[in-house]
Amino acid sequence: MSATDPIASVYAHALLELAQKEGGNARAQELGDELNDLCEAVISSKAFVRYLSSPVVDRAERSEVVERAFKGRISDTLYKFVRIVDRKGRLGHLVSMGSCYDALLQQLFGKTEVDVYTVDGKPLPPKTEGLMRERLKETIGKDAVFHYYADRSMIGGIKLRIEDQLVDGSISTRLRLLQRAIVESGGAVVRRDARRFIA
Repeated sequence: MSATDPIASVYAHALLELAQKEGGNARAQELGDELNDLCEAVISSKAFVRYLSSPVVDRAERSEVVERAFKGRISDTLYKFVRIVDRKGRLGHLVSMGSCYDALLQQLFGKTEVDVYTVDGKPLPPKTEGLMRERLKETIGKDAVFHYYADRSMIGGIKLRIEDQLVDGSISTRLRLLQRAIVESGGAVVRRDARRFIA
C-alpha cells in the first residue's frame, strides 16, 4: 500500500459523498467496484496511462479521447466524475483516486487491506487464510481483505503489509536474524575469552 496521494484523496472523498447521496453505502460499494474495474482497464495500458497524465497533450484532444473511451461504457455518475477530473487536469491521479476510494470503502465497512507476499504470489489454502483472518480480526479489530503478491527474493514463509506496517515472517528474514544473533553472540564469546586469556 502506497502513501496517500493528497489530490487523489480529495477527489475520492468527494466521489464517496456523491455515491452515498445517490444510494447510501450500497451505491458507494457499487461505484467502488465500477471504479476499480475502470482503473484496472486503464493501468493495463502503460501508454494510455502516460497519455492521460502527459502535460503536453492538448486538453481538447484528450477530452475527446476520454469521451470515446468511457462514454456509454461506465455509469453516468462515474463518467461525469471522470470528465470533471479531466477538466481539472488531474487524470494522471485517476488510478490513485481508485486506490483512495477503495481505502475509504474498507474503512466505511470496518475492513482493512492486507498485502500478502509469498514466493509465488498464490493464495494461501482456505483453512490457513481463515485462521489468519481470525487472528487479524482479534488483533486489529477489522476484517482483512487479502491481496496476494509474488516476492521471488523470499525463500519461503509470508510477509504481510497491514496498512503501513510490515510483518515479516519470511524464512529469509528469520535466517538473517539467526545469523545476526550467532555473529553477535559469537563476538561476545570471543571478547569474553580474550579477556580470560589476557588476564
